[in-house]
Amino acid sequence: MIKKTRNWLAILLMALPLSVNAQKSFEVNIWPNGTPVSNGVKDDVAKMNVNLPADKANHGRAVLICPGGGYGGLAMDNEGTNWIDFFRNQGIAAIVLTYRMPHGVKEVPIGDAEEAMRIIRRHAKEWNINPNDIGIMGSSAGGHLASTLSTHSKADVRPNFQILFYPVITMDKSYTHMGSHDNLLGKNASASMERLYSNDLQVTPQTPPAFITVGSNDQLVPPMNSINYYTALLRNHVPASMMVYNEGPHGYGSQRWFRYTLEMQLELKAWLASF
Repeated sequence: MIKKTRNWLAILLMALPLSVNAQKSFEVNIWPNGTPVSNGVKDDVAKMNVNLPADKANHGRAVLICPGGGYGGLAMDNEGTNWIDFFRNQGIAAIVLTYRMPHGVKEVPIGDAEEAMRIIRRHAKEWNINPNDIGIMGSSAGGHLASTLSTHSKADVRPNFQILFYPVITMDKSYTHMGSHDNLLGKNASASMERLYSNDLQVTPQTPPAFITVGSNDQLVPPMNSINYYTALLRNHVPASMMVYNEGPHGYGSQRWFRYTLEMQLELKAWLASF
C-alpha cells in the first residue's frame, strides 16, 4: 500500500511541472530604459502582466486589457486580472496593462498603451501570437484609452479589434465623465482638444471592429457615449456589435452580481469566434 502511494506521488510530482508550464505568466516593464514622457510622479511604473495560454490551446490571438478608473486610478481586479481566465480558456493571450495616470499629460497613458502594443508585436513570434490578431479591451476610462488607440494610432500600434465596456468616448462636457476629462486633458482644455479626443468624431474606415456593452441606467458615464460611437462605426462601415442591458450600473465588469454576466460573456465569446 505504501509502495503504491509512493508510485502515485511520483507520477503526480512528474506531472506537476507540465501543468505549471502549460500556461505562462510573467511581467514586462514597458519602459525599462526610462519613460519618454513624464506625468510628474516619481517612480510611477508602466507595466503589463502577460498571461499566455497552453501551447496546444493557443490560437495566436491576444487582448491588451486596459482597466478603468477615471484616469485617476485602476480597477485592476474587476476590469483587469479577473478577465485573464476568460480569455486564456479560449486560447487567447490576456495581457493586463498597468498604465500611468496622466495628471493632465494625455501623452502618458496613450504612450504607455501604444508601447505595450509595440512590445506585443515585437515578441509575437516568441509568444506564439499573430501580430495581426491583437485586440484591445477597455472599461470606462480604459475604454476611452482603448478607443483612442483604435481611432488615433498609426497602423503599427493600432489594435486589430476592440472590446469596450461602458466606455468613456467623448470629451464633450455635456455628456462626458468629467473626472476622466479633467484628469486626461485638464480642467481648462480647449474646445479643439476636447473635439480631438472625442473618439466618436475620430472614427474612420480604418478603425478596427468593435464589441461594446453598456447599461441603459449607467449614471456615471452616459450611455450616449457608447451609442454615438457605435453609430459612427456603422456610418464608416466598420463591423460593430453593441449590447445594451436594461440593468447595468456602471462598473459591472466581471462581477457575478451583474444580472447579465453570463449572457454578456457568451455574446463576447461568440463575437470573438466570428472572425
